[in-house]
Amino acid sequence: MKLVKSLLLGSAAGLIAVGGAQAADLPVKAKAVEYVKICSLYGAGFYYIPGTDTCIKLGGYLRADANLNTNSDFNPNQGGVAGARNRLANYYTFRAREDLNIDTRTATEYGVVRTYFDAVFTWTTGNYSGTGSATGGTQYSGTLGLNAAGTALVGSNGSGSVNGTDGNTSAGALGVYYAFIQFAGFTMGKAVSQFDAPWTNYPGNLTDNLVGGSGTVTGVTQFTYTADFGQGITASFSAEDATQYYQAGNVNMTGATAGGMIGGSYGTNAIGGSRSPNLVGQVRVDQAWGLFQASVAAHDNHVGYYGATETTGHPDDKWGWAVQLALSIKNIPTGAGDTINIQGVYTDGATRYNFQNLSGSSYALYGSSSVAGAYGSLGFASAPDTVFVTGGSQETVKTWGFRGAYTHNWDPSWNSSLYGAYAQAQFGTLAKTTLCGAGGAGGVFGGLAGVTGCNPDFAIGQLGVVTRWTPVKNLTFSADVSWTHLDQKYSGTVGIVPNVATAKPTAVYQLKDQDSVAMILRAQRNW
Repeated sequence: MKLVKSLLLGSAAGLIAVGGAQAADLPVKAKAVEYVKICSLYGAGFYYIPGTDTCIKLGGYLRADANLNTNSDFNPNQGGVAGARNRLANYYTFRAREDLNIDTRTATEYGVVRTYFDAVFTWTTGNYSGTGSATGGTQYSGTLGLNAAGTALVGSNGSGSVNGTDGNTSAGALGVYYAFIQFAGFTMGKAVSQFDAPWTNYPGNLTDNLVGGSGTVTGVTQFTYTADFGQGITASFSAEDATQYYQAGNVNMTGATAGGMIGGSYGTNAIGGSRSPNLVGQVRVDQAWGLFQASVAAHDNHVGYYGATETTGHPDDKWGWAVQLALSIKNIPTGAGDTINIQGVYTDGATRYNFQNLSGSSYALYGSSSVAGAYGSLGFASAPDTVFVTGGSQETVKTWGFRGAYTHNWDPSWNSSLYGAYAQAQFGTLAKTTLCGAGGAGGVFGGLAGVTGCNPDFAIGQLGVVTRWTPVKNLTFSADVSWTHLDQKYSGTVGIVPNVATAKPTAVYQLKDQDSVAMILRAQRNW
């Protein structure tokens, strides 16, 4: 019995040991998975970041553009090689773009803390910048205008510099459109200007070169406070960076030449360093019927020096200003979802609030002529913020304009917009006397042989139509045709030496108005 007892105890101990070894080999029980939860506080598409009380939404689009009769994705052929409208100008421009935006929101005792980031990855057809075999072969640049020849490449990166050589076919551009924080009524970072209408450059169109109002579609750095009074009424005050979007130029006309003027430059641009941000105020009313917005802005025109050194002196700063009214009417009787958007603006020494950044305010377009002895025709114009001469004070350039669109929904899949814009620039006595002399018969340009009328004032008119088809949700195909008319005030003929990069010969040209037509074909998938 004693032996049997010993055997039983030993067997039990062995089973316990084996059981313990097997238990040690079993996997540790995993923690419960934290599934992503829907956040319904801020609308569709938001989810809680696991382990936090912050909601996040990812969004964006992929876009493919084919643009006809334009050297860029948004501008008609209005200057430089594009304005020459000969064999050096691109007949088409292709663009492919991916947009990514990240929106986060967290509820706090001070209200919602929001961050927003939007970036684009872009590939765009390059622009020609040579004059043929005389420059050593085909040369392309990444900007609209006159880059130095000598860099061979396949396409533009869309940011003003080149992609590299033929082998660098995967290159492109990264653009940071928006990056801002919102907290307790403050907006801090890169966002749409508080001066802009809610539709920025797009009252109903695809093309973003419309004159007649402000448009910071890729964001301007700012520090803004917005007060919400309820019932859809808000007011904002903002300090906004002036250096990227809002400097049309402070031009010293002492250096003006006839050759420079026909290229759209009325002298030497002498902008100084930044001294003050633009100061912007806005009042807005949002209601079921639409919205109304009034905006004002102040812009400091700060010049460097009259010449190359400090000893040459400088003019005093000159403050410019702008005011804009915008109105949107929704669900008009022509159909459900139909809208009318319209805005009007007046500027004095703050040209970019009318001739906005993606439009520009310098033009140099060539065309045909039926005048005997004229090789062709030419229309040119320019509207800086201010002009001056060495030893003198700044004189502001005044502008006014408007733009708008009517959008009609034919059915849930089709809609069309008819849009238009108009802007006019008016110079003062100093500019007209310097460039055209007394009575328009002297000065830098007015006294040239063959010139019968000289006046730097001008106007831009634009008209277009766009039709969109959305066969399935968030996939849209669009066609946008636009016409731009330069109404310039120079007349007669002039013998000139054009910029060599345009390949235009030294000849006699008729001075007359010019027109440009462009088309955008677009496919876009939002997600």
